[in-house]
Amino acid sequence: MSETKKIALVTGASRGLGAALALELSKTHHVMAVGRTTGALEELDDKVQASGGTATLAPMDVTDKNAMAHLCRSIHDRWGSIDIWAHTAIYGPALMPTPELDDKGWKRAIDTNVEATRVLIHMINPLLTDDSTALFFHDDHAGESFFAGYGATKAAQMALVNSWASENTRLGPNVVVAEPKPLATSMRTRFYPGEDRDALASVEDEAKRILSETGLV
Repeated sequence: MSETKKIALVTGASRGLGAALALELSKTHHVMAVGRTTGALEELDDKVQASGGTATLAPMDVTDKNAMAHLCRSIHDRWGSIDIWAHTAIYGPALMPTPELDDKGWKRAIDTNVEATRVLIHMINPLLTDDSTALFFHDDHAGESFFAGYGATKAAQMALVNSWASENTRLGPNVVVAEPKPLATSMRTRFYPGEDRDALASVEDEAKRILSETGLV
């Protein structure tokens, strides 16, 4: 890999939109692919190599603060900075009445959707230049019936991101929030098990659309 090639960090790259973004970005960037599932990352790497791109796999959990600190230090030592950070790691607790929201599901949603986002912004910000872009994804279910766990934590994540974006209107990095179309992902299948998946957008098409419309590729 050329050391002058642009660097893209994708957190949540094991599957779904994250994997599709990593594959599309690998056409123009060296991709750091972060995800919890080693096998899925290896499958992604096979596709990246087949398309002529390069990737570095980082099988780790974004909620592991020590692992994320080590990752950011490694990126700094090797490249100094990154050009794009796309954050797709998300957790959706099972849909249920609000009074039945259990501690386990709620804590995992808080840890993944809110706390990990806060920690990653703190750690990755020093790796971003004024010309870098941090890319996040809007999916508003706040206040919807049975969505208390996901809706509340996703809204909290977006509050963090929007504050950061507002603080960077004059100087970089550029903080962008994209809104994907309803996607044929495993999480959406858990939310809407009887839904016609053929009517949903593919993650590959949405990755291309979002990156094109945001000017990132």
